This record gives sequence, structure tokens and C-alpha cells, in this order.
Amino acid sequence: MFQGPSALNLDAKGRMSIPARYRDALSEQYEGHITLTRHPDGCLLLFPRPTWESHREQIAAWPIQARDWKRIFLGNAFDVDMDSAGRILLAPELRNAVGIQRDIMMLGMGSHFEIWDAGKLAENEANAKAAGAPDVLNNFTF
Repeated sequence: MFQGPSALNLDAKGRMSIPARYRDALSEQYEGHITLTRHPDGCLLLFPRPTWESHREQIAAWPIQARDWKRIFLGNAFDVDMDSAGRILLAPELRNAVGIQRDIMMLGMGSHFEIWDAGKLAENEANAKAAGAPDVLNNFTF
């Protein structure tokens, strides 16, 4: 399970370093094989490749009525491999599509990660707080 935030910077070539706390697991368990794709919320999704392959099969089986969503997820998927320094390239097409500049946030979301432009994530979270919690959280407590 991946969880927690990591504040990162892209280098001049558009690469990001996978945080050390995740790098070992991604290297040892998944041999550094990763898939990136877009999410309609305005972030990128980073999956260990075997996890993505399971999702990819489900998405590929969606009916014709979901073809636009299929394009978002499958049509924007990039397979990448971590280099020896634990970096991955965020393709320019993906960076441009979600507005990622230099300062990014990587959020562990259980089986995968979300990668956000830091400013866009802060704006998204402020909007979510202003809107209030959805009804499905009414009975949630710690």
C-alpha cells in the first residue's frame, strides 16, 4: 500500500525522482516497470505495471458508450522504466495535458500514485474543502 505525500521537482528534461521510500518497493517488486496515464481530475496516475495491466484489461472491455473515457485512460498510457538513479520521464504530452510545471506532488493512493502540479493540487483541495464533505462521508469517523 502506497500512502503519503511527496513534494518533488521535475528536472530540465521532465524527469522526476521516485522518493526513496517507494523506490525500493517499485524496483524489487515490479523491476521498476511503471505505467503513467491521465486522470480527468487533472493529474497523472502512476501504476506499477502489473497493477496497470489488470486495470487496462477492465478498461479495454468497456462498452462503446465509454469510448471517450477509454481514450482518456488507455489512449494516454505510457509505459516507463525507472533509470538507475530512480527517475522516470513524464512525457511532455502528459505534462502538458494536466498542466504540470516544475513543482509537483506525488500522493500515495493505495495501489497507485497521483502526480499533481503542486499549485493545481492546492487549488483542488481548497475547492473541495469549500464545497464540504460529500454525503457518503456523513458517517465516517476516526
